[in-house]
Amino acid sequence: MNILVTDFVLVLLIFIRIISAFAATPVYSHASIPSQVKVFLSIVIAYIIFSITSPANIAVTFNVWWLFAMAIKEIIVGLIIGFSLNLVFYGFNFAGTFIGFDMGLAMAQVMNPVEETNGNVIGEVIYFLALMIFFIINGHQYVIRALAFSFQIIPIGEFKASEQLFNLIIKYSSMVFIISIKIAAPILVSFFLIHIAEGILARMIPQMQVFFVTQPLKIGIGFLLLITILPVYFYVIKNLLQDFEEKLYTIVQAMS
Repeated sequence: MNILVTDFVLVLLIFIRIISAFAATPVYSHASIPSQVKVFLSIVIAYIIFSITSPANIAVTFNVWWLFAMAIKEIIVGLIIGFSLNLVFYGFNFAGTFIGFDMGLAMAQVMNPVEETNGNVIGEVIYFLALMIFFIINGHQYVIRALAFSFQIIPIGEFKASEQLFNLIIKYSSMVFIISIKIAAPILVSFFLIHIAEGILARMIPQMQVFFVTQPLKIGIGFLLLITILPVYFYVIKNLLQDFEEKLYTIVQAMS
């Protein structure tokens, strides 16, 4: 009987880490996925990981406070894994927001069903483009592989908040801005040249309402540039997502 209860507690703790990671990732946290499906998938993965890792050497104490402390550790590990993967998607969203502002679409807001918030229309386009590429390269398996790897590196209840972990989180968080600049730079440079041309035109013809004349042109040029650069975006976003899988493993190792 004690063996069954011990196994149940271990599976429960594994489940907590998995469901916490799913809650923080851009794919599995999607509002369109029913909660029952998320819970069922987490239970199945938890049982598979339990069968593979066999964490029988963990001393289980049948104490509420012990279970609470262990659950908190597993939640932290899961949230860090999920949040780390989410960082790269924040970068894609910010890139689109920068582009939207330059195109004059700062006020154009649409509903993001994943984040359940309003966002810039161009930002959401690039965000969902990245999400589509994420599925094409089987990126939805990144989280599952990282979670399975985490149980090999970080046994249940063995989470350690090291200085290396905090440094990595700060370093990768700063990459959000770097990623957004990499994605938005070609179009931002193009619009910088357009703004210079606007200034010259305004000085040459003061009577002309430059803003009202050039605004529709800027929107058209912006969409034309987006369509032209789309194949390049596909390649860049794919590489950024694939590179981030290695960074995900580095963060997992820093928690051990």
